[in-house]
Amino acid sequence: MKITRKKQMFIVPMNSMSDVAFLLLIFIMLVALINYRREVKIDYPEAREAKRTSAEKNLEIWIDSSGGVYLDGLPASQGAIEQAVSEAYRRAPDTRVHLIADRHTPFRHVNETLSMLQLLEYRVVSFVVKDE
Repeated sequence: MKITRKKQMFIVPMNSMSDVAFLLLIFIMLVALINYRREVKIDYPEAREAKRTSAEKNLEIWIDSSGGVYLDGLPASQGAIEQAVSEAYRRAPDTRVHLIADRHTPFRHVNETLSMLQLLEYRVVSFVVKDE
């Protein structure tokens, strides 16, 4: 007795492919818009003259008006900042440290960070201000 099998044709439904492509496009566009940079909300001081720097090799130290210190948007201690600056210098000596302090921050809080950078003999430090 001979058994015969019918060959079945597999068909991929193409009706919903445009829907899938559209949803994939929306997903990619939304992911591309996400800003991964963490910022601390501060009131920037003003300056008469400002120089623009590239944002690729920056290490940002934020100081809020109450004296809280943040490293790249995350709360940090002076020891953690010292270690991060040392590591950044060891990886790339031309890394620029951006010191971003609130307009109403007492200078003693800024001076603590500057003293630490001075002890590390770090020479590439910028103060970030608001354009006029």
